[in-house]
Amino acid sequence: MATRARKRTTTAKKTTTKKTRAKSAKRIAAKVAKKQVVRTAKAATPVTKPARSQFGSKKSAAAKRHPTKVVPLPSAVSRLRQICLALPETSEVEAWGEPTFRVKGKIFAMHASSGNHHGSGRPAVWILSVSMEQDLVLRARPDRYFKPPYVGPSGWIGAWLDKSPPWGEIEQLLRDGWRRRAPKKIAALIGDE
Repeated sequence: MATRARKRTTTAKKTTTKKTRAKSAKRIAAKVAKKQVVRTAKAATPVTKPARSQFGSKKSAAAKRHPTKVVPLPSAVSRLRQICLALPETSEVEAWGEPTFRVKGKIFAMHASSGNHHGSGRPAVWILSVSMEQDLVLRARPDRYFKPPYVGPSGWIGAWLDKSPPWGEIEQLLRDGWRRRAPKKIAALIGDE
């Protein structure tokens, strides 16, 4: 009795597998036929766009998700380094593939290169600030400063580093950001200016 039940289940499995294979073969054949119809229709009509754009771009999925890293402008980053590392107890740490500047391990400025999704295609520096100062700076010079993603709602200020940036203003904002982040004893080392 038990052997008959086993035979029935194996027979049922075989027929189910055959049906599944037949269905998948039909689906594949339908897709191929559909592509051939689309290709023949394309050949009959003049093409205004590249043929690839209708079915997807030439970039792979991995390339879309992970943009290529663009090397930041050496003059802007070196100038930023020069200003930040001149402040007491400041260190540079690479985080998220970009240079960040810290005082006693706490970030007060970070670079955003033009190659990542943070920079909007332009190199920038994000500087620690407060909401009131951020509002004043953004209203005064919207062509030079912006509200950066993620940290902008906390008062950080973004400054574009391309097209001859105002280094005097950026240096003052960096000093203010450093002063806000530094412990009181260390902040007293540079005094009020």
